[in-house]
Amino acid sequence: MTEELATADRSAQGVVAAFGQSLKTLRVRAKMEREELGKRLGYSASTIASFEQGRRIPPPRAVDKSDEVLDAGGLLKVWKDQLERAQYPVFFQGMAQLEKQAAELLAYDTLVVNGLLQTEEYMRALFVNRRPLFDAETIEQRVTARLARQDVFDRRPEPLMSFVMCESVLRRKFGGDQVLRGQLEQLLLFGRRRNVELQIMPLDCADNSGVDGPFTVITRDDGKRFVYSEAQGASDLETDPKQAVLAAARYGIIRSQALSPRESLQFIEKLLGEL
Repeated sequence: MTEELATADRSAQGVVAAFGQSLKTLRVRAKMEREELGKRLGYSASTIASFEQGRRIPPPRAVDKSDEVLDAGGLLKVWKDQLERAQYPVFFQGMAQLEKQAAELLAYDTLVVNGLLQTEEYMRALFVNRRPLFDAETIEQRVTARLARQDVFDRRPEPLMSFVMCESVLRRKFGGDQVLRGQLEQLLLFGRRRNVELQIMPLDCADNSGVDGPFTVITRDDGKRFVYSEAQGASDLETDPKQAVLAAARYGIIRSQALSPRESLQFIEKLLGEL
């Protein structure tokens, strides 16, 4: 991790710790035990302890409810935006914000199913496979954050979204057959949405302009375009307009080389039949 990323990571941890201390102070002021607060919020006492000790980031709903239950007058709600950024790895925080503002998103994936399309079980299988190992609370935090990103599909107006993925992605059995089955079924559901185009790049395709690996082109609602790529816990968010134009053009070529959306859904159905 670079010094800049390490500093940003410590800053995010500081935000989570400060929120936790505020939550504990307000709970004690209200003469409320962790068990009682947990009952009102729908969590166990141990989870409330994790929030207070900065070991787990509460979702926005829990922050709002805590503010209400503890009569905090908005003192907890002011942390929501910072907590939301802190729930993502430092290298992904910028991209997470862009996804919320996307008018169009184009993603090419070669290793795993795109995070926006993953089932909860598939996410857990990926995080369990990570090395060095994640602790249980980090896995829960990452899963919660990744699931929250999928709210982008229900935004109005709906962003236009295109996903092209290599056939090999659909054959990797992270978590076993049942996890893969659930993931393929979810891809079929996403692929039938009106604002989503899902395409598969077959392994036997002689032409594939995605030889440089996975990337995402995202166009913000103000028309500005960005290119995001990620590998080995590091990322690059390209803001140069020329590079964004080239990446969008490359994506267009990749899309033309892949199976059509209709053929791709049929291909996924075929894979499901083989499981």
